[in-house]
Amino acid sequence: MSTYVLITGASRGIGKGIATVLAEAGYNLILTCHSRTALLDQLAKELKDLYPGITIKTYTGNIANSDICEDIFNVLERENIHIDILINNAGISHVGLLQDMTYEEWNKTVSTNLSSIFYMCRLAIPHMLTNHRGKIINISSVWGNVGASCEVAYSATKGGVNSFTKALAKELAPSNIQVNAIAFGAIDTEMNQHLSDDDKSALCDEIPVGRMGTSHEAGKMVLSIINSPDYLTGQIITMDGAWC
Repeated sequence: MSTYVLITGASRGIGKGIATVLAEAGYNLILTCHSRTALLDQLAKELKDLYPGITIKTYTGNIANSDICEDIFNVLERENIHIDILINNAGISHVGLLQDMTYEEWNKTVSTNLSSIFYMCRLAIPHMLTNHRGKIINISSVWGNVGASCEVAYSATKGGVNSFTKALAKELAPSNIQVNAIAFGAIDTEMNQHLSDDDKSALCDEIPVGRMGTSHEAGKMVLSIINSPDYLTGQIITMDGAWC
């Protein structure tokens, strides 16, 4: 049976790294992005050329909207494709003082980083229950563990992702469905492009490993969890170069 993995926010950054690693490992991929269709399609083409034996499908839409999530799964259902592994990676950051944050910015951060995970899990779980197997991996952050000044909304949503993960893992464990999260530290992606070169250098000085992680390393971490024993569930696994 072919194994299908759905990765949200796959056009760049950590999502792209995950897609690249899993394609190399032979998984069929369903890749989504919010709006960067050209980048997503380019990635899909590159991976298909490298690994012609796998199937890759792409979808563009804002998964902070439950209707968009349902549309994606309706299309998959019509094509008789069911998700075996769900990687909830899509997310946005917001840097600034809390008192300067608008209601709209707060709601956008919460819906993108947290509500979308509920929508995607709700739609993916029924097939996993039928098969009595499945894996869900939620991409979190060290700021969900410890919080970050001037990133209150982001930290709050990632803390929510961590609690969501632990609770859902307990709910689904009897059905042989594993739910884990990875709390990444500083990964060298576009999300950190607001940092100046001096800021990046200072950040790397704080990290014992002496550098930021790469999106490829993030992908390898996801693959290791996919390949982990089924007894690994309900965990928030930190990967941060011993930073936090």
